[in-house]
Amino acid sequence: MTGPSLVFTTCGTGSDLDFIQVIVLAIVQGITEFLPISSSGHLVLVPRFMEWPDQGLAFDVAVHVGTLSAVLFYFRDDLRVMVRAWLHSLGGAGVDPDARLAWAVLIGTIPVGLVGFLFSDEIETYLRSPMLIAATTAGFGIVLGAADRFGSRTRDEHSLQLKDVLLIGAAQALALVPGTSRSGITMTAGLALGLNRAAAARFSFLLSIPVIVLAGGLETLHLVSSPQPVVWSDLFLAVVLSAASAYLCITLFLKFLESRGMLPFVLYRLVLAAVIVYAFA
Repeated sequence: MTGPSLVFTTCGTGSDLDFIQVIVLAIVQGITEFLPISSSGHLVLVPRFMEWPDQGLAFDVAVHVGTLSAVLFYFRDDLRVMVRAWLHSLGGAGVDPDARLAWAVLIGTIPVGLVGFLFSDEIETYLRSPMLIAATTAGFGIVLGAADRFGSRTRDEHSLQLKDVLLIGAAQALALVPGTSRSGITMTAGLALGLNRAAAARFSFLLSIPVIVLAGGLETLHLVSSPQPVVWSDLFLAVVLSAASAYLCITLFLKFLESRGMLPFVLYRLVLAAVIVYAFA
């Protein structure tokens, strides 16, 4: 986040309710960023039920900093190995499995970057309705359940070929449609391609790193063009809470996944979709 005129903003903190809003939304964002349950569905519902105003761009930047910090810290050893192998591959040392995985993360990010760059205004204008979010939350939840049920689950993330990476990357671009769930749709694609559950989740989390960087960078650019006042303590709290909740979420989810599978998240998405329809009908 750069720029001499950069001034962060967030929801006001003139009351206890505003302070609670920061706490609740930071934790919600931290958890739903990585679970396959649609963060946009939750971020539509919670303010609606609590009658809260929009949290503001600076808050969005803060929680992206928090969730990015969490995934970087969790995968710090893997990322160190991947980056070293990737740099060696650039120097002509060959492409080993870790370098291949690093290339997969970079290539898998291209589709969502292109679609977001070309159609971000249209998505913001036409694809934000609560009924659409309910439909995508339920529909892609069912697809996730089918992929988990019928996928072979025999491969790990190091076995991904270029066509697999492009398919998962294309699926990730669908997550620009609110309610789809970025983690959900990339895990769905990975499972459908034969990845085991842990591998599908790990690759999804690794793919989140450049996406969060791109999203946070775009929000920062918007923030630079319309600076507003800030309560720095709110932003610091949002970063800490979103980072802590996201790290805990990643840790517990990977332990939970192998024994329980995706069915609990599919059922949760169906309930969430029904609640959204009820709330906005």
